[in-house]
Amino acid sequence: MRRATGRRRPSGRGREWRRACRVGRGRGGNHRAGTLREGKIMYRKTEEQQAAVDGLRRFLDEKLEPEIRKYDDQVIPDEKFREWAGQLSEFGVLTAPHPEEHGGYGMDWVTHLMLFEEVVYSSLDLAVPLLINVVAADLLIRLAPPELCERYVPDLLSGKKFASVGISEPDVGSDVAAVKTKAVRDGDYYVISGEKTWISSGRFADIFICTCRTEEGLSHILIDREEHGFETRDIKKIALNGQSTAQVFLNDVRVPVGNIIGDAGQALRQTLVVFERARCHMAVWGYAVGRRANDEAIKYSRERSQHGKLIAGHQLIADKIATNATKIDAARLLTLRAGAMIDAGERCDAECAMAKWYGTEIAITAARDALQIHGGNGVTKDFIIERLARESLIGPIPDGTTEIQKLIIARSLTGISAF
Repeated sequence: MRRATGRRRPSGRGREWRRACRVGRGRGGNHRAGTLREGKIMYRKTEEQQAAVDGLRRFLDEKLEPEIRKYDDQVIPDEKFREWAGQLSEFGVLTAPHPEEHGGYGMDWVTHLMLFEEVVYSSLDLAVPLLINVVAADLLIRLAPPELCERYVPDLLSGKKFASVGISEPDVGSDVAAVKTKAVRDGDYYVISGEKTWISSGRFADIFICTCRTEEGLSHILIDREEHGFETRDIKKIALNGQSTAQVFLNDVRVPVGNIIGDAGQALRQTLVVFERARCHMAVWGYAVGRRANDEAIKYSRERSQHGKLIAGHQLIADKIATNATKIDAARLLTLRAGAMIDAGERCDAECAMAKWYGTEIAITAARDALQIHGGNGVTKDFIIERLARESLIGPIPDGTTEIQKLIIARSLTGISAF
């Protein structure tokens, strides 16, 4: 197995991507992507970022999207996810924001979010497992013992393994502090019992980072499916059934004490940092779905004629397209600002909450308007608009609902918590 302490040797495509995205290092060795300059945020892609995005876009259009479309909301085989994740890893989708010594490309979060947008644009079913791997690897790199990082992170970044992160339970959603899953110390092991729900990638996850209640308080513990075992059951939803959203059942699972991530009892604080990254991804989820919906509306409006002219020439249609394009751009700017703050090491819980709220809600508006522009065709399986409309409804719920995001923003402004 490749050692995480040595540099990953990228393949031909990976080396090409690295050259395209080569940027200067900021103080402390942190990479920047032309986003922060003398305290200001730049609002255009650098030439290197544009080259990276364009290369990924071509690959998705020509190779991956036609293959993904064959499944059309049906369960995608686990081996396909691993194959596609490995291919996208070479473009930096998984590897960009992580250090080279752990198998990453040592780039920045802003560039990663730009790349992630392109994957969502093609397939949200594919994007979700990649999102979880990126967040799980980040958590391990920052907090896990070196031996856990060495064992798991390189395979998460290369797409050979998949992770799940388990916080939600049947009676626990936004109130993370109410987690009931227990981890009882038994010598050199924890014995874990409980149930988690709404767990992305659950069916095919190789590792499960479980938030559970230890004697010290809430803690994160890594459970290896092959070594320690856990059972899952997929949850059928209105969309995103190609990937896995599952219930996870933990019945007296014995895990070594060395698998605890970070300090025991500190999971609540650690989870807040995880949420910052996850909410940026969720914001991208939203405006990328919105962008695809609006692009489909533009395309259709330039082909469909009514009352003697293309419907793009009708003012009500033009208004919807222009309004959504503007809101999608605004959502992207909110998100890239939050990403730039993450790169700068700044606290950005409110900024991430703004991006997540606005980005996921604009997806619903844009998809709804695109469906309306398509008319009757919009509700048929012959057009992808009906799928985008269903997918858009999910975004405002994970990683804190829209209502929770607003409470976070208000708390940062007033200093008073409303929850």
